[in-house]
Amino acid sequence: MPFENFSVIESTLREGEQFSTATFTTAQKLEIVRLLDAFGVEMIEMTSPCASPQSEADIRAVVATNPRARILTHIRCKKEDALVALDTGVHGVDVVIGTSPQLIKHSHGKSIRQIIDTAYEVLSFIRAQAPDIILRFSTEDSFRSRETDLLRVYLAVADMGLVNRLGVADTVGVALPSRVYELVHQLVRLTGLDVEFHGHNDSGCAIANACAALEAGATHIDTTVLGIGERNGITPLGGLVARLYTLNKAYVQKYDLQLLPVLDQLIAEYCGIEIPFNNYITGSSAFIHKAGIHAKAVLADPSTYEALDPADFGLTREIAIGHRLTGWNAVRGRAQSLGLNLSDAVLQDITRQIKERADTKPLTLAEIDALLRAEVTA
Repeated sequence: MPFENFSVIESTLREGEQFSTATFTTAQKLEIVRLLDAFGVEMIEMTSPCASPQSEADIRAVVATNPRARILTHIRCKKEDALVALDTGVHGVDVVIGTSPQLIKHSHGKSIRQIIDTAYEVLSFIRAQAPDIILRFSTEDSFRSRETDLLRVYLAVADMGLVNRLGVADTVGVALPSRVYELVHQLVRLTGLDVEFHGHNDSGCAIANACAALEAGATHIDTTVLGIGERNGITPLGGLVARLYTLNKAYVQKYDLQLLPVLDQLIAEYCGIEIPFNNYITGSSAFIHKAGIHAKAVLADPSTYEALDPADFGLTREIAIGHRLTGWNAVRGRAQSLGLNLSDAVLQDITRQIKERADTKPLTLAEIDALLRAEVTA
């Protein structure tokens, strides 16, 4: 299965820096790298050293820590960018150039022939300077590019024999999973090279598109913690893990899943945002069960309404019982957790009281516990 052999290119320190409230200090970047490395991501991508003097200094600082993850940097298809990137000591260089009509017109102004010639000039320069470096070539805005243009560029680059990997990018988040599958499958079949997918989430398809890419034979997926990035960001690390976990837990066992909540909380803190209530795995509601019929089944067997086991992520489930939808089985479960032995009739009466009072205002857990304990002392 294609899901068994993939690598994460974690781009919180590149794509994530493009998020509206992200401004990471050097110390923060080092902590992010430490945790991502402990989590087990295979590659960490950082902002181009040409972006600013501090960006270059930060890459050098990260490389000096000698993490297990390979450190990559992302540059324009320009020799001057490549020269600076190579001097930082990174393990890999990700080269990108736009191929859509929009970017050809409004970004670099090159024809497809000129794009190919420029790619050869830059890629051959990098390979001559660093024969063993990890080298990727990617088109930007791949899914608004003409298919004939895309294939012409990718096949020409593959024939150069210079790169380890090709990248495709849904830069504005417009691709459907079926289109992602088709393009990735074509590249794998026609070139035999590793393929990386970078998917934006503007229309909510980033995770689905990443999985479609893997199904088609992609070997690398770009992610960021909490999915932060330009506009609505890209494939979230936790979301990708959740999706693959539900297919087969073995697909993500190579990662330290219990560090996901730590990473999400860290990035939320650094960016001055809250983790969304419905965030994959770490949202405040991710493992809360409320409806009586759900609670009864989950108390008997959590897998009835949970595709993810919270314990695998160092988290716990919660049965919400202080509301009008509660059921007496959930109330019994709370009584048992308190060590209280109450009859079914008593528990059903307490449930009735909870429902009546909750029609006006939900009860706190302390209020419910008081009702339960009052029956013991009555």
